[in-house]
Amino acid sequence: MGRYPFAYDHAQPFMQQVSDWIADIFYEVLPEAGFEVRDEQIYMAFQLERAFADKSTIFAEAGVGTGKTLVYLLYAICYSRFMKKPAIIACADESLIEQLVKPGGDIDKISRHLDLVIDARLAKSPDQYVCLVKLDEARFGHEDTGLYRELHEGLPDFVHTREALQTFHAYGDRKNYPHLNDEQWHKVSWDAYQDCFVCDKRHRCGQTLSREAYRRSADLIICSHDFYMEHVWTYDGRKREGQLPLLPDHCTVVFDEGHLMESAAQKALTYKLKHMVFEELVIRLLKGEVRETLAVCIDQAIEQSELMFEVLESCCQPIVGSDRKQIVINDRLLREIHRLSDILSEIEEELVFEGEMFTLNDYQLKIVEEHLEMMQKALALFRNDQTFICWATESITGLSLVIMPRTVKEVLKEHVFSSKMPIVFSSATLSVEGSFDYVANSLGLDKYLSFSVDSPFDYAERMEVIAPKWASGGTFQEKMESAVQLLKRTEGRALILFPTHEELQRFKREIKGRSDCSELTFLFEGDQEISHLIGSFQGDEHSVLSAVTLWEGLDIPGPSLSNVIVWSLPFPPQDPVFNAKRQASTSPYEEVDIPYMLLRLRQGIGRLIRTREDSGIIAIFNDELHDNVVLRDHIVRILPAGVTLKSE
Repeated sequence: MGRYPFAYDHAQPFMQQVSDWIADIFYEVLPEAGFEVRDEQIYMAFQLERAFADKSTIFAEAGVGTGKTLVYLLYAICYSRFMKKPAIIACADESLIEQLVKPGGDIDKISRHLDLVIDARLAKSPDQYVCLVKLDEARFGHEDTGLYRELHEGLPDFVHTREALQTFHAYGDRKNYPHLNDEQWHKVSWDAYQDCFVCDKRHRCGQTLSREAYRRSADLIICSHDFYMEHVWTYDGRKREGQLPLLPDHCTVVFDEGHLMESAAQKALTYKLKHMVFEELVIRLLKGEVRETLAVCIDQAIEQSELMFEVLESCCQPIVGSDRKQIVINDRLLREIHRLSDILSEIEEELVFEGEMFTLNDYQLKIVEEHLEMMQKALALFRNDQTFICWATESITGLSLVIMPRTVKEVLKEHVFSSKMPIVFSSATLSVEGSFDYVANSLGLDKYLSFSVDSPFDYAERMEVIAPKWASGGTFQEKMESAVQLLKRTEGRALILFPTHEELQRFKREIKGRSDCSELTFLFEGDQEISHLIGSFQGDEHSVLSAVTLWEGLDIPGPSLSNVIVWSLPFPPQDPVFNAKRQASTSPYEEVDIPYMLLRLRQGIGRLIRTREDSGIIAIFNDELHDNVVLRDHIVRILPAGVTLKSE
């Protein structure tokens, strides 16, 4: 087979030929391999042809079972080969990436049934790799030292040598350590406060070596939304520093579960300030021969940073159900922030003189200047209280100040949607009650193509949706009793979706004392690497999987998943990000809370029926549904056709 999987006629439009080939695939080739002809899938294929031919942005909403992933993968592969640049497939999280590339997944199916060699490589987020510096700290620490020493001994031999690398390979992927729970993994994984620029291990680092591998992909690079937005946000800075961007030049982007793009963009555009990191960084300047005026400025900056974080801590209030802390901004905090910003400006001016005198190491100087520039951009947002959202987080190494722009629309318009390339947002839930306005407005999109096709499944016959009624309004114990009865009814085979990690942990503690559930195997998100956990759930038919983040992407066909319990309606949290959205809205409940909840609930419901043969129960735990007619009507309207909401 040549460059294209069909005979290309240079005299005819390329995308029309791709569309004709894909039609043949869905009408003839795949049916011969046992696949069914799906009108919804073929309709989607013709819609995507428009987007790729016109280099447009399109919202491709296609229900469960339409085979939407096969459609966008075929277009992306062909377009990549035509443009001689890789296509980016950006998934909502790492578990969705694994679903795409696993044996028997969609890429594997295309490769096997079409006899097509596909060069698909993973570009995982940095926090999915072992940090060698943190691993050294952990193995000489106070907890689980044997575990981390064993992990260190299992690293490739070239990590421990000083010689130039002749042969090497990527290593250190989170997936390779399924036995570590999330807390253990966080002690050895990369985080935003690691100073990779001056790390003497950076050329043997697993994430660095993985970049060398995926940049050479000829067809597809698969990453997370977070990683793609990190690429966008750091693109100019990395270019200035003489570094390669995180992702290579590419021809198209598909955002799978595209309704989650806004939160990924916000996450990537955040600034994180920490006193300990700033002090360690700026004090490096004192190791050289510097003028006294600069030394004085550095001492003042360290003292002012420490004072600012002390004042910040006094302004923090905990947020129930969140690890974020609300910051109550007052005049004193603003004074200390502005004072620190002024001192940083003085340091920046002093560094100009030092740079001209060549008394500082150029490499170290560039690192410090970049960090100061980041801090100044972050602190400058405090001069206009309408432009930013902020909160604090606490860790063993102290308080962190997190600041982000109030909206990400401008950045997305400039760096993503102005790129003149096809951009596909794919999901079963892009619209809210028939309108794409909620997602489009959150992304700042005013010009786009869109279509929506329903799932081909007979939900009326295969799905039962119930909302239990309780005497006391749905206490935790009442929910426990209902959950236990439902688990008995289906003999496990259940996914329980929680709104917060705190409620999941409480359920985990209390279910251990239930003798009537002793024969069931319970699996909990956070106890193992996520793809390994999902594999365990799928392999043990009578197990129960409890999760907070698996509203999207979990694909478990067959009887192993016959019961989805929604512990609470997934309204957005009362955290600074969503509070800012509410403050900017004239009708926060209808314009912010309800659309978010409905999109997430539709995703959770979509975990149950994955094939025509699947069937089961959806249980929604919310006592308000029985008395609040408006809320109940919203829920009823998003249920699949023919499915009713029953009270029990």
